Amino acid sequence: MSHKNSDGSIDFSAADRPLDLMLLRTFLAVYRAGSLTAAAKLLRLSQPTVTGQIRTLEQQLKRPLFERLPRGVTATRVADELAAQVAAPLDELAVLTERGMPGSESSEPVHLAGPAEVVCVRALPALAPFVDQGLRLRVTFGLADDLLEGLRAGRFDLVLSAIRPRGRSIIAVPLMDEEFVLVAAPMWAERIGPIDADDPGTLHSVPMVAYAEDLPIVRRYWRHVFHTRLTGPPAVVVPDLRGVLAAVVAGAGITVLPRYLCAGELAEGKLVPLLTPEDPPINTGFIAQRAGAPERRHVTIVRNHLLHSAHSW
Repeated sequence: MSHKNSDGSIDFSAADRPLDLMLLRTFLAVYRAGSLTAAAKLLRLSQPTVTGQIRTLEQQLKRPLFERLPRGVTATRVADELAAQVAAPLDELAVLTERGMPGSESSEPVHLAGPAEVVCVRALPALAPFVDQGLRLRVTFGLADDLLEGLRAGRFDLVLSAIRPRGRSIIAVPLMDEEFVLVAAPMWAERIGPIDADDPGTLHSVPMVAYAEDLPIVRRYWRHVFHTRLTGPPAVVVPDLRGVLAAVVAGAGITVLPRYLCAGELAEGKLVPLLTPEDPPINTGFIAQRAGAPERRHVTIVRNHLLHSAHSW
């Protein structure tokens, strides 16, 4: 069985028998995905097969690797230490075995995921010049939790996330700060008139445009600026902030948008800020990648250039 080193860490080399590479590969997939089902899809195995391989590895180590939850699994301290030791060698081995085949550095695109608005308005224009230099890019849109799960499972190389990722399997650094602005078309701004930061009552009868039924961005603005809860459903729901922007510019109502997305419309007078609080709501976005992933030149180029470009965003 495994033993402890003098520093308290676990010595997996002292197991009763050499650890099988296939079992370790399955373990790492489950560890990164946080789910037996997701790992099975990634490995193209059945869930019972993955479950059996994890049990076999746990029996060899005589230690539990995961705690089963109603949805997914959570890693034990033993799993954290095992992943820290095997992730880099297994990833390097995968690169070696796939070199020269479809999916190698010469042919594998960089898989970038994130919110549609940030990717389209900021990331893609920043990365466009590198396409002529050989960069191949594949983009996926989605919600942060879903995309981060895909990152853990190895489906993406980089994820732009509106939330800070948790866990040791992902490394994330701040990318950009988004300032949120309460905006409307000039016609609505004139009808509404001045707004009292202590009483947003004049806005109750104005149609609200949002990207989701529960108005997450707008509700946050109301809590932060007006110190009150927002009540009432949105008049228009568009699951893309660029659509929200277009609807509000056309006069559909009011909304809260990140300043970067509507800066041009504000400068041109197509939109008007309804309020200029001293302390506007701010959200920090992150760029995330899988811990222990092998270095790939184009992934590094994309990551570093986005971090550099974000200084001017």
